[in-house]
Amino acid sequence: MEKISYARLKEIGYTGYLLENAPEKVLQFGEGNFLRAFVNYWFDVSNEKAGWNGKCVLVQPIPQGLANLINQQEGLYTLYLRGRQNGEKVDQKRVISSVSRCLNPYEDEGYAEMMKLAVSDELEYVVSNTTEAGIVYDPACQFGDKPASSFPGKLTQVLYTRWKAGKSGLVVLSCELIDNNGKELLRCVNQYIDQWKLEEGFRSWVEKDCTFCSTLVDRIVPGRVKDPAEVAAMEAQNGYQDDLIDVGEIFGVWNIEGPAWLEEKLPFKKAGVNCPVVPDVTPYKKRKVRILNGAHTGFVLGAYLAGFDIVRDCMQNDTVAGYMNKMLKEEVIPTLPLEKKDLEDFTAAVQDRFNNPFVDHELMSISLNSTSKWRARNMPSFLEYIEKTGKLPTCLTMSFAAYIAFFSNNIQSLEDKGLVCRRPKGNEYTCSDDRWVLEFYYEHRNDDVAALVHAVMTNNRMWGQDLTQIPGFEAATVKNLSLIREQGALSAYASCL
Repeated sequence: MEKISYARLKEIGYTGYLLENAPEKVLQFGEGNFLRAFVNYWFDVSNEKAGWNGKCVLVQPIPQGLANLINQQEGLYTLYLRGRQNGEKVDQKRVISSVSRCLNPYEDEGYAEMMKLAVSDELEYVVSNTTEAGIVYDPACQFGDKPASSFPGKLTQVLYTRWKAGKSGLVVLSCELIDNNGKELLRCVNQYIDQWKLEEGFRSWVEKDCTFCSTLVDRIVPGRVKDPAEVAAMEAQNGYQDDLIDVGEIFGVWNIEGPAWLEEKLPFKKAGVNCPVVPDVTPYKKRKVRILNGAHTGFVLGAYLAGFDIVRDCMQNDTVAGYMNKMLKEEVIPTLPLEKKDLEDFTAAVQDRFNNPFVDHELMSISLNSTSKWRARNMPSFLEYIEKTGKLPTCLTMSFAAYIAFFSNNIQSLEDKGLVCRRPKGNEYTCSDDRWVLEFYYEHRNDDVAALVHAVMTNNRMWGQDLTQIPGFEAATVKNLSLIREQGALSAYASCL
């Protein structure tokens, strides 16, 4: 079958939106599934809906990457966005044409092309997603390296070349999953300016003429389809071979921290897409961590003990879904700083996302490192609810007992792979967490409920404090854990409703 190309799409009579030629306005470090299902999608929609008329040039952040595949397909690929929206099943398909080409800067030609683009009058934005480990200062990088091995080193080289050519500053949109990603990236660039003894005029240009934005990205991207039969069926239906098929959930939001003028400069507001410019992304990160991630940690451990295996099935059970919704609406939302409607809309979208008919999200994969997750995702809501109301939050309190139950249910052994426990329905499962956490639970495997609860709650290494000092929490947890063990987690969740 012939590979996807502009000529092939014309040949088969493709009627979707395409933009074959446009100025290259974005230099994008990262060419993986996530950026192609997220950033390149938003810019593609902006071309169609807002007449943005721009292309993205992708850069491989490491020597091995997708440059050859992307260039063979003229930057084109098929994106499927799947899930539930407002309770309805959605399966959308779109050919993305916002990518012009992909560069490999580890080849002489690719490095030269990157530097040629650096001085282009048409270039406006730099976008990056080089993984959490990408925004790091590596002192081994030298100014004369072609290219510097670290992403901040490459970016410093690009910006310096642009400054020397007397060109205007750029907007830098960092998508890495670390706090204050834009600020951290700017800090690394300044470290290279110091190390490489670059001019103070360049430092001033970076600080004053360039805009480094921290951003918060939110879209689940399972990525490339692995089943050869499914790929073959897709290609037969499409009428072309596509080695870069990408799959993401229908939900997506890109919160961009920046000055007010940036909202008018970016094409997203005009295109009507969910990419708002905000003065501070912190409240939106808190919303995501406490509602989306907190919901996962809050219900999956008990749900697994109750016999569920994937998230979607949990959402189709009235007790588990009811428990999660009560936790979010009555106990988490009241502790968050954003407008109530914004939080309620986000919560409604979470239930749609968890009920995605196309994604089998396993509870055991969510259970990894649940100790630190409960502390980071659920404990802040728990403590702030108590501070606001003077009462224990019913569902969050139960979630803590479910956490203990998961790590202590009929412990079998402690292996290299983790703590082996037995589920009420008979099968063994392996808890994965920090080794010291697993050793703690193994050491306390013969404790009665009261002794175990007391040992967990007084473990300052786990929680950063003694949780027995919270009035009523220890007694409530002993009662809840006993209920889970005697009547099952589903009955325990039902008792909260």
